[in-house]
Amino acid sequence: MQVDVKLAIERNPNLKRYLKENSYWYHYLNRNSVYLKAMEEEMKKKYKLTPEDKIEKMRDSITMVSEFLKILK
Repeated sequence: MQVDVKLAIERNPNLKRYLKENSYWYHYLNRNSVYLKAMEEEMKKKYKLTPEDKIEKMRDSITMVSEFLKILK
């Protein structure tokens, strides 16, 4: 595995955890460092770290607060 790929994985705890859980990625990363981006995308989808997921989570929080305020009225 290339040094820059190893450093990128060490810097990101989510990537490190995802790689431990899905060890088949070692095979791809050892052959070509281009797969790092694909692994990152898959990790973000699994851990719900995409911008769409963050927006949905914020929307759900706002909805919960507004429902709580309706109850207090």
